Amino acid sequence: MEFRRLGRSGLNISEIAYGNWLTHGSQVEEDQAQACIKAALDAGVTSFDTADVYANTVAESVLGRGLRGQRRESLEIFTKVFWPTGPKGPNDRGLSRKHIMESAHASLRRLGTDYVDLYQAHRFDRTVPLEETMQAFADLVRQGKALYIGVSEWTADQITRGAALARELKIPFVSNQPEYSMLWRVIESQVVPASEREGLSQIVFSPVAQGVLTGKYRPGQPLPAGSRATDESGGAGAVKHLLSEKTLTAVAKLAPLAADAGLSMAQLAVAWVLQNPNVAAAIIGASRPEQVHENVKAAGVKLEPGLLTAIDEALAGLVITDPGLTRTV
Repeated sequence: MEFRRLGRSGLNISEIAYGNWLTHGSQVEEDQAQACIKAALDAGVTSFDTADVYANTVAESVLGRGLRGQRRESLEIFTKVFWPTGPKGPNDRGLSRKHIMESAHASLRRLGTDYVDLYQAHRFDRTVPLEETMQAFADLVRQGKALYIGVSEWTADQITRGAALARELKIPFVSNQPEYSMLWRVIESQVVPASEREGLSQIVFSPVAQGVLTGKYRPGQPLPAGSRATDESGGAGAVKHLLSEKTLTAVAKLAPLAADAGLSMAQLAVAWVLQNPNVAAAIIGASRPEQVHENVKAAGVKLEPGLLTAIDEALAGLVITDPGLTRTV
């Protein structure tokens, strides 16, 4: 496993982080979830990402059980706050002080830890003064319940505003967690430059584009039974926009490129996001331990410039780059 510094902080995190969105507590049974966590630990993964909203709090509990007995100081545990997990009352969502404080304490109980290494605003909240949000995060840092603060799917302007307040409050504002892959590059033109300027790294999710970049979805063929694209109660909605015949045909052209590089298509996709120097880690999810074993092999891989050019040529006209598609609320 290779490690990178998170933003301008002194925190090192593993290049491959293990995440449990859409898996633990929903698509994957407990025994398989625990096997995947063990596989990640065995592979040298030290960074684990979750959120209170994943499986309506269950994913945090599953991860907490999976990490029980591990040396806490050897792990970096990330979670998030924004979405409702309760009865959806007027204070059950967003980034108000009340919701942040109550959610943080609930997350710590479920994870079985006294602190999280990184506490992230899962989206930007336009209904709450940013000063209130950042002050609540600052108080958690000063209480020792969160060591570092990050965000997820914030725009360049939102990151810049948050960083200014973090400097005033003297708290470590270190990361953004966006979607990023060969096919989805909306962070490159604005979010990455703003993050570099303000001292944030990206911790990216969906590096294999919800499985599309693994090659398991083939043009002209039915969707594989049991795949995420067939799960109407889980991940189908997140992947449908990438399943056009045109996109799948282009993705198929990546198979020989990966083979020539001695990589699987999944490894190529994960390694690709790690070529961006502003990316500190790629989050992988898994429903089977074998997927973890395969994807962690992307750590430390350097892709030649000619291969990067060939990837761009194969996907020409299909790459989504509009920064306006950043998934802020």
